[in-house]
Amino acid sequence: MLTTTLSDFRQNIKKYLDSVITDFETLIINRGKDSGVVIMSLDEYNSLTATQHELSSKKNEQRLDSAIEKLKTGKSFQKDLIDQ
Repeated sequence: MLTTTLSDFRQNIKKYLDSVITDFETLIINRGKDSGVVIMSLDEYNSLTATQHELSSKKNEQRLDSAIEKLKTGKSFQKDLIDQ
């Protein structure tokens, strides 16, 4: 995570945006006491949004937990389809 001031961000905007995109950094721009802005890449934002959707209901959360467990135990999804 990167942190900077608004003034420094203005002077080095290309450097900061390149770092956010290519290095998957999250940038925080301080704007005074208890105030600021967060900048993240579109890929990171989309990933967070997808995760939020997956966890938005108990049923989705259970499906995700089940898929993670299957990956951990090495049980393939193809085998599940064949067994059905």
